[in-house]
Amino acid sequence: MSTLVMKFGGASVATPEQFAQIAQIIFKRSQEYSRIAVVVSAMGNTTDQLLELARKVHLNPPRREQDMLVSVGERISISLLAMALSLIHKEAISFTGSQSGIITTSVHSDAKIIEVRPRRILAELNQGKIVIVAGFQGVSKEGEITTLGRGGSDTTAVALGVALKADKVEFYKDVEGVCAEDPKKNPETAVFEQLSYEEALTIVDRGAKILHPRCIRLAAKNNLPLHVLSFKTLTGGTRIGGALGAEGPGIYEEEGAGVASV
Repeated sequence: MSTLVMKFGGASVATPEQFAQIAQIIFKRSQEYSRIAVVVSAMGNTTDQLLELARKVHLNPPRREQDMLVSVGERISISLLAMALSLIHKEAISFTGSQSGIITTSVHSDAKIIEVRPRRILAELNQGKIVIVAGFQGVSKEGEITTLGRGGSDTTAVALGVALKADKVEFYKDVEGVCAEDPKKNPETAVFEQLSYEEALTIVDRGAKILHPRCIRLAAKNNLPLHVLSFKTLTGGTRIGGALGAEGPGIYEEEGAGVASV
């Protein structure tokens, strides 16, 4: 069965009205793929607002409690997106990171994914539902809610793609793809149509914030194709894959971690 993982960042769900637009994009892709899992970030600047709220109470909040707080942002997004899909008669179900079986290390605010156990996700996908997963978060082996740090939702999408043996992961951004320069500073900059993992890593290591290096490295380890495109135009974009070489399926971020458990 063809499987697609779609990832929508905060800019694509910055307002309540945008959830209807995103739902339509997902609906169209569901006509091409048998199974679709969607990873969503928190709306707009929600994470920053929650961190600011925490610091109004405690200048250096306990990391466990901070994770408990900021993980709320993605929960808002996934539930609203499920509602938007329901409105167009597309059955969907939302899962938190822990409900999705995303197992992490115990380091709060900067956890690494060590395993994905997508049993509930697979059960719902096989019933024809769209599964919506909260990015940026997981659960430690001790049962604690954890977050993955900046760029964590991108990493969630790739890890889920590996676990589900997806055909590819699509990242929907507010830019046309990976560019030679910051398109917000230079609108005329060229968009790369194709990049190897190594080329993409070089670009993001120079400061481009289009994808987090963690997710590119994880995709490279598992030879999982990536596609970065605009949620506004849905055309062209940048495809990432090839070179570096795959190290074998099911290899997650933490050294020595186990393979995906279905």
